[in-house]
Amino acid sequence: MIDIKYLRENPDVLRTSQKGRGEDPAIVDRVLASDDARRTAIADYEALRAEQNLFSKSVGAAKGEEREALLEKGKVLSAAVKAAEARKSEAEVAAHQEILLLSNILDPKAPIGGEEDFVVLEHVGTPRDFTKDNFLPKDHVELGKLLGAIDTERGAKVSGARFYYLTGVGALLEFALVNYAISSAVKAGFIPMITPVLVKPPAMEGTGFLGQAAENVFNLEKDDFYLVGTSEVPLAAFHMDEVLNVEKLPLRYAGYSTCFRREAGTYGKDTRGIIRVHQFDKVEMFTFCKPEDAVAEHQRLLQWEKDFLTAMEIPFRVIDVASGDLGSSATRKFDCEAWIPTQEAYREVTSTSNCLEFQARRLNIRMKGAEATSHVATLNGTLVAIPRMIVAILENHQNADGTVNVPVALQPFLGTSRFELV
Repeated sequence: MIDIKYLRENPDVLRTSQKGRGEDPAIVDRVLASDDARRTAIADYEALRAEQNLFSKSVGAAKGEEREALLEKGKVLSAAVKAAEARKSEAEVAAHQEILLLSNILDPKAPIGGEEDFVVLEHVGTPRDFTKDNFLPKDHVELGKLLGAIDTERGAKVSGARFYYLTGVGALLEFALVNYAISSAVKAGFIPMITPVLVKPPAMEGTGFLGQAAENVFNLEKDDFYLVGTSEVPLAAFHMDEVLNVEKLPLRYAGYSTCFRREAGTYGKDTRGIIRVHQFDKVEMFTFCKPEDAVAEHQRLLQWEKDFLTAMEIPFRVIDVASGDLGSSATRKFDCEAWIPTQEAYREVTSTSNCLEFQARRLNIRMKGAEATSHVATLNGTLVAIPRMIVAILENHQNADGTVNVPVALQPFLGTSRFELV
C-alpha cells in the first residue's frame, strides 16, 4: 500500500510510476478524491459528535419543559450523528479499496517496458556445446522416462493437464534440492519454516496477490481460503498486525511449501513436461528489514540465488525485470534464468523482489525503535523452485546414453554421482 501522505504530496511520482507499469494513472486521482471524501466525512462526524457532547451537558442542566424540548432535539442530533458515522465508515472503506488498486512505486533504476524489455546484468557460466560430445541433448521429459524420474502421463490421468509425479530418483532429487537449499539458508542465517498452504483473504490481499495476480490464484470459496502460489504469502503474513523490535532486524526466513497456480493466460505455453505446472514445491527466502537497508538486502538475496545455481553447475544469466512485468508489490525485481539446452534459451528459475514498505502497510507490520514506530521493508527471493531446477539439472548434466551426472553439491544428499537408466 502506498503512503497516503506521500501520495498527497507527490501525485506526479505515482502517475509516472503507473504509466511505467502500463497501468492506469487515473487511479491516482480517484485515490485522492476518495481520500478527500474520507477526510470530509471524518470532519463532519467529529463536528457533530462535538456538538452532541456540548448539547448533552446543556440537557443535564435543564429542567421541566425546557428539558423535554431539549431531549427531542437531542434525538434529532443523535440520528444525525449516526448517519454521519455511517457515511464516515463508508468513505473509509471506499478510500481503502481505492488505494489498494495502486501498485508500488517503481525504482528509478528499473527498466521501463514490457516482458521483453528486461536488461541482462550478467552471464554466469557457458552453455554446453553438445556437438563436442557428439550427441543431441534429450529434453527433460524423455530423460525423466529413461531414468524413471518423471511421469506426466499418469499425472494427467489422475489430476489433469500440468500435473505430474516425481518418482524414484526424481523424488530423491527433490528431497536433495530442498535439503541443500535449507541447509544453505540456515548457514546464511535464515530461520527455516514449513508454512501453511491455505491462507485467509487478508493474508493474500495483504501481499498483493488479489489484484493483477488474482487470476492465477486458486480460491476455495466454500471455506473462504486461498491456496498459496508461493510461501511468500504466509511468510509475509507471519508478523501481520505486529510491531517488531528494530534491534532484531533483519529477520530472515526460509519457507518450504507446496505452491499452487492456475497458470491462467498461458494456454499453449510449455504444455510439455514440468516447466509450467499447477502444483510444485519451493523454498522461498523472505526478509523483514529497515527500509534504508532494503537495497543492500536485495543484492544479498540475489547473491544467495546465484550461489545456489553455481553450486548446481548450471549456466545462467541475471536480468533486471522490466516495469510492466514486475508484479504490483515489487519496486524492482531480478530474475535468474537457467540455460535449457533443448530450448536453446534461458528460462526463469528464481527471482527476487524488493517491496519496500508496500506489503508491510497492507499487513500492518511495523518496527519500533528508540524514537518512533514505522513500517518495515519486505523482500522475497526464490532459493529453489523444484520442477524447473530438475529440468535444468537433467538437461545440462545428461550423457549420451541418457544417464545424468549429479552436481557435486548434491552428491552427499543422494549418495551417488550419476542417475542410471531404469
